Amino acid sequence: MSQPPPDVVDPKAANRARFELELEFVQSLANPYYLHSLAQQGILNQPAFVNFLQYLQYWKKKDYARFILYPHALHHLELLQHAQFRTDIGKDEWREYLNQKQYDHWRTWREYVPPNTVAVGPDGIAVDAIQETNANKAQ
Repeated sequence: MSQPPPDVVDPKAANRARFELELEFVQSLANPYYLHSLAQQGILNQPAFVNFLQYLQYWKKKDYARFILYPHALHHLELLQHAQFRTDIGKDEWREYLNQKQYDHWRTWREYVPPNTVAVGPDGIAVDAIQETNANKAQ
């Protein structure tokens, strides 16, 4: 059996390889230390890289997002669309802030609050527990 010429590439295999490579990269964006490293190297503000980040927005569509194991990757991809964030993430305090927010989210995101549960707010007034939980997560 003869081998195909090396310049002939199976389109299905090429698409799969590209999909896997882009998926791995998008998921790496969930790591604040990786983002910080990219910023420190000046990569985040290179025009070609900014265009690439814009292109990667398709991962937010349902058909692609279902493959993402680290949902913060999509949130960080959205933040990376903004020049100010791309600059700020290069600072140590921003990296630590983002890391802490991510940790806090992971620590609490599965807390179940039964519907119609009433909680007492800090001022002693009854509040809807779901609204209270969401407000705490937003902080």
